[in-house]
Amino acid sequence: MHGFFNALAKWLESTFWATDIRSSLWIYPYVQLIHFSGLSLWLGTNIVVDLRLMGVGRRRQTAAQLSEGLFAWNWIGFCIVVLGGFLLFSSIATTYIVNIAFEMKLGIFVPLALMWHIFVQRKTRVWGRSVDTPGIAKLAGLIELLLWLCVVTAAVEIPNN
Repeated sequence: MHGFFNALAKWLESTFWATDIRSSLWIYPYVQLIHFSGLSLWLGTNIVVDLRLMGVGRRRQTAAQLSEGLFAWNWIGFCIVVLGGFLLFSSIATTYIVNIAFEMKLGIFVPLALMWHIFVQRKTRVWGRSVDTPGIAKLAGLIELLLWLCVVTAAVEIPNN
């Protein structure tokens, strides 16, 4: 299996876009900017809904209404994150696949946080109908916040490994 991932990483690095990103002085930072902008949009919308589930913030909208209003922005941010991350990964894929922080981020924390996010997003429709959310909703929001914190911490550690 490792041989397959190594071959895939080498192929990705040989693509024209990966070569351009890697060899240009300005493209890599620009792609990073796109990735981080998408991450800000993705995490920002997640955090707002999670905090509302936890009872933090103004009570003008229920958590369900807030989640519904931010739904499209949330997933637009996710698509931007994936695109930017894929381009960054492509440029030095063989380096990333042996990086323990990268493996933790994409192998454990991102799938777990993403599945939890989808679960919470679906349950928010039920839990967040009233201004006061049940205790389970508050716990779910807190868990999601902590999972995304793990993702960000692993991402920050990638250059150090």
